Amino acid sequence: MSSENIDETIESSELVDTAQIPGDGGELQLFKCDADYSISIDGTNTLMSTWAHQSEDALAELACRKIAGRIQPRVLIGGLGMGFTLAAALHHLGADAEVVVAELVPGVVAWNRGVLGKYAGHPLQDERTTVREGDVAKVMRAQRKAYDAILLDVDNGPKGLTRKKNDWLYSSDGLITAYEALRPEGILAVWSAAPSRNFMERLRKVGFKVKQSRVPEQDNKGDLHAIWLAERGP
Repeated sequence: MSSENIDETIESSELVDTAQIPGDGGELQLFKCDADYSISIDGTNTLMSTWAHQSEDALAELACRKIAGRIQPRVLIGGLGMGFTLAAALHHLGADAEVVVAELVPGVVAWNRGVLGKYAGHPLQDERTTVREGDVAKVMRAQRKAYDAILLDVDNGPKGLTRKKNDWLYSSDGLITAYEALRPEGILAVWSAAPSRNFMERLRKVGFKVKQSRVPEQDNKGDLHAIWLAERGP
């Protein structure tokens, strides 16, 4: 997801629906602009759109290319968004894979089953996809050594925007939980609107081997977002 001020395009678009973020979150709004859609929070920030998702695609591609050759790879995605990360993961994985998507906001799942579905190619209809409506933190805590990759596209990255409780995911405790939920040599891939040296050091202290990439948000232009690939040891 990206954080940017609403521009003239968003201001002139049509509000289609709203969805409440559980807990201490605000309200998400789904806007339609010509043939495209965007999602904003509390009428102040555009979080994501159907026209700018290159970095979300890259999050899945960078992680899934590393595990695609494994037998029955299992992937957990935190945050459904507009379905582009899920679609890219499915594209880079074989027929024996399973992809679990944890999405906190039920309305976002409904939008992806409805008007947003065609933009990412209806990935929720793929038989390899399992949807769990709820906090990805609870899904990670539920099983140890369960996933070959965990992809976190939650909030704005380590510096939260939509929900204060999301900060836990990027804390030392949250990263330890992710480490324990990964299989040996598993990959934790994290999307962020901006780089963070402190977060990289946090990953290393937990025990991950870390690499940071910078990816543009749209067609090799726009803001450069950060993606961390953190590999668990054997």
